[in-house]
Amino acid sequence: MKRLRNRHSMLAIIAALVVSPLTPQTAAADNHEGPSDLVLLENVPQVEAEFTKGELDLTALNLYEDGHFTEADEDLSWSSSNKNVATVDDEGTVTLSGKNGRTFISVTDGTHKDRIAVDHKPASSQEGKPDVEGELVKQEGDRYEVIDQAIDGMTIHEKVGQMLMPDFRNWDGENVTEMLPEIEQTVKDYHLGGVILFRENVVTTEQTAELVADYQEASEKYGLLMTIDQEGGIVTRLQSGTDMPGNMALGATRSLEITEDVGHAIGSELESLGINMNLAPVLDVNNNPDNPVIGTRSFGEDPDLVADLGIAYTKGLQSTGVAATAKHFPGHGDTAVDSHLGLPEVPHDKERLMDVELHPFQQAMEADIDAIMTAHVTFPKIDDTKVTSQKDGTEISLPATLSPKVLTGLMREEMGYEGLIITDALNMKAISDHFGSVDAVIRSVKAGTDIVLMPVGLEEVADGLLEAVETDEISEERIEESVERILTLKLKRGIIKAESAPDMDEIIANAEETVGSEEHQAVEEEASNQSITLLKNDNVLPLDADRDEKVVVIGNTFIDRLYDSVSKHNQNTDLVKASGPLSDEQLAQMEEADHIIIGTYTFNVAGRDANSLQMQLANQLINEVDTPVIGVGIRNPYDVMAYPDVDGYLAQYGFNDVSFDATASTLFGENNPSGTLPVTIPGKNGNALYEFGHGLNY
Repeated sequence: MKRLRNRHSMLAIIAALVVSPLTPQTAAADNHEGPSDLVLLENVPQVEAEFTKGELDLTALNLYEDGHFTEADEDLSWSSSNKNVATVDDEGTVTLSGKNGRTFISVTDGTHKDRIAVDHKPASSQEGKPDVEGELVKQEGDRYEVIDQAIDGMTIHEKVGQMLMPDFRNWDGENVTEMLPEIEQTVKDYHLGGVILFRENVVTTEQTAELVADYQEASEKYGLLMTIDQEGGIVTRLQSGTDMPGNMALGATRSLEITEDVGHAIGSELESLGINMNLAPVLDVNNNPDNPVIGTRSFGEDPDLVADLGIAYTKGLQSTGVAATAKHFPGHGDTAVDSHLGLPEVPHDKERLMDVELHPFQQAMEADIDAIMTAHVTFPKIDDTKVTSQKDGTEISLPATLSPKVLTGLMREEMGYEGLIITDALNMKAISDHFGSVDAVIRSVKAGTDIVLMPVGLEEVADGLLEAVETDEISEERIEESVERILTLKLKRGIIKAESAPDMDEIIANAEETVGSEEHQAVEEEASNQSITLLKNDNVLPLDADRDEKVVVIGNTFIDRLYDSVSKHNQNTDLVKASGPLSDEQLAQMEEADHIIIGTYTFNVAGRDANSLQMQLANQLINEVDTPVIGVGIRNPYDVMAYPDVDGYLAQYGFNDVSFDATASTLFGENNPSGTLPVTIPGKNGNALYEFGHGLNY
């Protein structure tokens, strides 16, 4: 990491701390004397750019005396020194002409000027390199060290602010769907580096695009990381977006192509809305059927499968310009406790962790994933440090999120990761129950975190970090290391404060064309159809829609959706809502049916216990009614463990509408099931009920 760039004297730091974080730090943000230089973003050493189908968009940056920068988009003139090699239009889009040679693409605002070289060479002359159409050759010099210059010009308040990422899910008891003056002022006062959005914030396409743009406008100097958890499946935030199936469904497809397409579609929708960072994909290896928080959010139990599909998802997502985030490091898959509610432990030694839990993360690092999120999970074989819980005074292991041995020793030094580290939400009980809000943030930063997500009490946390720097508990150089990584990601992904206000009509029109588009719906349909997994079929499937047989769909959670999809194929279908065993009279009515389809929905161990009311219902139908019973595991494929004697069983992996349609199509033979289990379904006495990779078809 580079030297400490701005060595404030202790006096200067104390003076800065006298100013409350709630007092806007105007510094040079309000300096309207004009830029001191103009450089091309692509000349910045940390930024990589390449041609796609013979084209490349260049971006010009205004640099200011205090080191901050904006995207230049007014009164620029572009030119090419050799149009036989490449041309450039008024927007900075370079188009290769197809002839070999070199040209310089120049840009000027009338006062300042920069240029970059474009080479076009025969592929045969580039030994050891893939075939390329064109190649940028950067200019060199101190003027391009824009990140160092920016950090040199920042106050300590601004540096700390870059590391804070709160949520504004609600304000005074109301969902935040538009910018409020209080939130705008908070963004400015704390010099926030990012904000996370939730489902409460993102209702319609137009509203979301406007809210995101307003957040960016509120940022003083540097663009905001606008972040969201748009994993797909059970963690889907956009209310107007395409409802992609989740990771375990993608694991069942075994398809790198489909998974990359899903990542690309999700990224395209986020990018069109101005959301530039996705807290996905989940790279936890779900090898514990009792896991209550990961489950179908994981691609499966096999480390190679998780790694391969995780990289495919990341490739699709990052190809749209949206930053991807692997989570939850070092691995939340082999836990039986939800870290939202308690503090889980993974007891394995490092050798086992490297082979299983850490393998997908290592592969993602080598595939240049932008960020990694930490897990609020203890790993005593990596870090046996004990701390005293503020909850009850007991001795507990230090969670990975707060562990220098995990984040710096393991992730940075042993695994060689140089990208951004972000914590999981610090308001989760695994952290908030045992550590004070300020203590947790200081520990996480000292451990190696770059961004603290959803800290409890923004004012207290900001003041606490500033005091930690004042007292040398945290060095300013350590803060600057994180700021450098944050600004590097922002430049890499084009997250730059704009010189002029965006054209909202154009943004909204593009977003409405992209979000929920027919193309993305086709990706959703293909992924859903190929994910459906037929685990058991005692000659009861497929059903014959032409025979007009009596079908009863029974269950409780999401059962209306299953019924709607089934009834599209067979109008002689009845819906029976029941959450527990039926009466004798109801059982007699079941005898009149030709087929019974029961949809079960579970998300934890208790739900699939054979003694739960839902599973008592399933086994009652199987044991006491002569009619064939077909089970559908709406969310968890593990549901069949509670009623293994069912006549037929399908795993659906999620509750998006299209997955219900895919299940119904499979039940009636219109979709030949091709999914294979991405996890093992345990049986009795340690034997597998269904092995990893199991899947039937017609």
